Amino acid sequence: MTAPISPVAADSKIGSGRDNVVIFDTTMRDGEQSPGASMSLEEKLELAKILEEMGVDIIEAGFPIASNGDFQSVNEIAKIVKNSTIAGLCRAHQVDIDRCAEALKPTQRGRIHVVIATSDLHMKHKLQMEPDAVIDVIARSVTHARNLRDDVEWSAEDATRSDRQFLRRAIETAIKAGATTINLPDTVGYTYPSEYADLFDWMTKNVEGADKVIFSTHCHNDLGLAVANSLAGVQGGARQIECAINGLGERAGNAALEEVVMALKVRGDKLPFQTGIDTTHITRASRYVSAITGFPVQYNKAIVGKNAFAHESGIHQDGMLKNRETYEIMTPESVGQAPSSLVMGKHSGSHAFRAKLKDLGYELGQNALKEAFGRFKDLADRKKHVYDDDIIALVDDALARGSEKIRVSHLRVVAGTEGQSAELTLDVDGQAKSAEASGDGPVDAVFNAIHKIVPHSAALRLFQVHAVTEGTDAQAQVSVRLEEDGRIATGAAADTDTLTASAKAYVNALNNLFARKEKSAPAAIASGF
Repeated sequence: MTAPISPVAADSKIGSGRDNVVIFDTTMRDGEQSPGASMSLEEKLELAKILEEMGVDIIEAGFPIASNGDFQSVNEIAKIVKNSTIAGLCRAHQVDIDRCAEALKPTQRGRIHVVIATSDLHMKHKLQMEPDAVIDVIARSVTHARNLRDDVEWSAEDATRSDRQFLRRAIETAIKAGATTINLPDTVGYTYPSEYADLFDWMTKNVEGADKVIFSTHCHNDLGLAVANSLAGVQGGARQIECAINGLGERAGNAALEEVVMALKVRGDKLPFQTGIDTTHITRASRYVSAITGFPVQYNKAIVGKNAFAHESGIHQDGMLKNRETYEIMTPESVGQAPSSLVMGKHSGSHAFRAKLKDLGYELGQNALKEAFGRFKDLADRKKHVYDDDIIALVDDALARGSEKIRVSHLRVVAGTEGQSAELTLDVDGQAKSAEASGDGPVDAVFNAIHKIVPHSAALRLFQVHAVTEGTDAQAQVSVRLEEDGRIATGAAADTDTLTASAKAYVNALNNLFARKEKSAPAAIASGF
């Protein structure tokens, strides 16, 4: 049996002589296609900075033809990011490719990412094209893209369910037309590791020109195999992994960036590859994505979950006290987490608060820090013990609400056996608007009051509450999901008052829903290969 890698080895830089694996982040493109995960331009710009600082090689910033919002996101990110390549997705149509090239104009490090399906199922029912026609489209589209950019990626949607000989023909066509990266996506999460590894091994050995390109994985998690398949693809010859922070993505999501990166780092004995990722930024990126999308990270999520480095079992605690390597194959510090050292309370000063935030993976500007510190002091006055999770919830709540047009200003709720009612005041575009409403329970009364002030036809699809920490004074963290005309938006908020948190979460979801309306991306052309 192979000896486990020690935390020291896992935290050290991998030496030279190992093949490099390119990390391609698609959180802002495929990740944003998760129902309710829409991000504003400001949030995408901040995320792009975080990904660049982390050392992500390629940032797929959007799908420029989908909407003006997506075009602007790619264009603005292309202006500010200097060290990472910015990619834009497009279908194999000239108008898509031209729009993508236009969005990428501000950067010298731009990639046009062209996709078309190659499986019999997709060609017959979705494209309604014969195989020869698909080959012709591949040749024309990739040639056109290469005339506009030197860096062109071609993706075979539903590659893992494609006929192998036809797929080889399609890949060779793309390479001859000028593609520099070939992506073989497991679009529906159907393949399994040995099968996927064999696909790359066979293609790299049998495709003419395979030595001139980089092969890439793009795995969905429908069977929970996205990370395993991505790593298997690398073992088979792929040298790029497409992934997303927290595994965000359509349906069951994509391969999680934090998991593939740490697997390569910790298990260098079996996976002799390296990435350029500074893993100490992982926790910060995870928390930011969770905050802006309203998608909470499950407690037992690998690498970034709340319990990833928690040890409650007496046996485990005893082992940890004697030697951390007994139950930790990597250290919390290696992914940007830190063991609790500062106990925060109402007597803590701003310097200690700043240091705590840094330990937790947050770097706030002066104004944001001042606001967060004020909210921390208010919380400390209400709570005897302020835990790390309380501070995380507090900062994430501020990030989630960002520059909202609608805010909760005042809330008073009457509840009891004689009925429930709510008096609410919202700040709507700078104007105070008030309403009173009753309901079947205090939360229902609050939501009815919001509806009176901001009329809408959205249906409530999810209302979820959980305590951030233990105790009767624990903050309540509330998640709300709304749906209107096929659009889904999620909101989140935290407060020691559950009803206040509920009102803020509902309003946060409304703000996100209205932002999606303004963005108005045509759903028919969305692609989540």
